This record gives sequence, C-alpha cells and structure tokens, in this order.
Amino acid sequence: MKADPQDQLRLLQVQDCDSRLAQLNHRNKNLPEAQALREAQQRQEQVHDDLVRAQTAASDLASEVARAESDVQQVRERMARDQKLLDSGEIADPKQLTSLQHELSSLVKRLADLEDVELEVMERQEAADNTVAALQQDQGDVDSRIAELVEQVDALRASIAHERAGVEAERSAATEGLPADLLGLYEKIRADHDGVGAAPIYRGRCEGCRLQLPPQEIEQARAAAVDEVLRCEECRRILVRTPESGL
Repeated sequence: MKADPQDQLRLLQVQDCDSRLAQLNHRNKNLPEAQALREAQQRQEQVHDDLVRAQTAASDLASEVARAESDVQQVRERMARDQKLLDSGEIADPKQLTSLQHELSSLVKRLADLEDVELEVMERQEAADNTVAALQQDQGDVDSRIAELVEQVDALRASIAHERAGVEAERSAATEGLPADLLGLYEKIRADHDGVGAAPIYRGRCEGCRLQLPPQEIEQARAAAVDEVLRCEECRRILVRTPESGL
C-alpha cells in the first residue's frame, strides 16, 4: 500500500485520539465512585431488609406486651373485686371465706408470674425498638451516602463525556481527507490488536509491540519509498516513520 507520508503521520494523531478515547471509556466504566455507589446500594437493600424484619419483630412484641398488660389488668381487677368482697364482711360462711382467701393467694402468685412475663416482654420490646432506631439511622446514613455518590458519579461522567466529545472532534479533524484504504487498514488492524493499529518507529523499535526491529527489517525500512506503508513483521501494525525513528 502507498500513502503520502503526511497522511501516515496523521495516522499517529488518529491513534493518539483512539488511545485517549479507550482510556476515557475504561475510566468511565471503572470509576471508584461508581463501585462505591454499587456497594452503597447493596448496603441500602440489606439495611432495608433488616429494618423490615426488625419492625415486624417490634410490632409482634408490641402486640405481646399489650396481651401481657391485659392479662395483668384482668388479674388485678379480679383481685380488687375479691378483696372488696372480703372486706365487706358479707361472707359469713367460713368455707366460702376460706375459699375466697385461697383464691386471693392464688391470684397474688398469678399476678407476680404475669408481671414477670410482662417485664420480660417489655425488655425484649425495648431492645427491638432500639434495633429499629439503629437501623433507621443506618438507613438515613446510607441514603445520604448514595445521594452524595450519585452526585459525584454524575459530575465525573459529565466531565468524561465533555472530554470525550473534544477528543472525538480532534479525531474527526485528523481523519478528514485520509485515504479510505489507509484508514480502513488501520481500523482493521486496530480492531484485532487491542485498539492499536498504527505505531511509530522509535530508535529502531516498534512502539506497537515494543520490540526492537531486526537489522534486516530496519534496512528494508530505510530502503523503502517514503510513501510505502510499512508493517511490523512481529505484530503486523502499521509502522510510521518519524524524525526519531533512527533509520
């Protein structure tokens, strides 16, 4: 293939733009802030699930406390009625009096047991409520963190998009007027070689594969016409001669 030496040099400008675009794309896909955002969103889901479970447990315990309080109140009311009846002196039958006193004694023990149950359930409810409060605080913190990270990621990606637009404009200007066959060859090689289709010869070395050119290949490059498009025998990329080629 033949191409004007200036067009070959312009390929290096195109390659520089393509390399910068690849770097921008890599940066855009691998923003540390975006990774932190994904982790925060995962944390948000976990906190939400934990909070729902904790709120359900706290609600169940609140119902249990209400039942325990109701049981205690019923026993207290029953004791009050029995005590009032006992104090009234209306019961003359010794057997009935003994039975009432026995019932009061049983109710006292029953009340003590129920109050122990009530206290235990109330302590569990307090612990559950504390867990809910802590998770709500966590939820607020992670929500704030996500909002902060979203703002950072949006700003960074907007900056990258702006920079990409500038590089794309440079690339468009660099490719304008390039021969279609030369540009087509470059694009094909670039697609097959990790985004690098053209590289300069620097002091006898291919900057594409970073290997020193064999003496015979250097001699062939020196003898080649200035408009001949050279290829690296090792990596097959287009080799562009520059004042620093050492030829």
